[in-house]
Amino acid sequence: MEIIKLTTEMINKDLFAHFMRHQKVSKCWRKIDGKWCIIDISLSEDWGEAEYNILVACLKNTVTKGGVVFGVFVNDMLKGFSSVEPFLFGQNKEYLDLSSIHVSEDMRGKGIGKELFRLSKDWAKQNGAKKLYISAHSSVETQDFYRAMGCVEALEYNKEHVENEPCDCQLECVL
Repeated sequence: MEIIKLTTEMINKDLFAHFMRHQKVSKCWRKIDGKWCIIDISLSEDWGEAEYNILVACLKNTVTKGGVVFGVFVNDMLKGFSSVEPFLFGQNKEYLDLSSIHVSEDMRGKGIGKELFRLSKDWAKQNGAKKLYISAHSSVETQDFYRAMGCVEALEYNKEHVENEPCDCQLECVL
């Protein structure tokens, strides 16, 4: 396993040739009448060409603006990545945004996500953040991961994230 801080030149659609973004979701967290509940849901998430094109543009933008993208490679194939945006936000300018963290389906459960999360936290702290902000998928499995990493419901919600992904759980992790 090799971890690399990716440059804009390294980020292209071919980078994701062996990345398997697939997730079956059967249960999600939802806030109903002010209380968190698990609801049954049935969906399968996969990324196609359009999603990868958007992802490449977003990751390049993150690096160009001064943020970071970490890539985890196994046998020279990308199997995990995370990105942290460079701009502090929130009422006290204490948050940096963990804009993405994904592990290829074939490599989940091997500690790659934990390592990416650790690297992202360290980078955020080195760049002035007191908290990492995460707008995270509400699936039970995703939320279990973030809770295991020490995340809790965000004290301050990012309005843009809530509007873009109203079913996401808004989380924070104190650095």
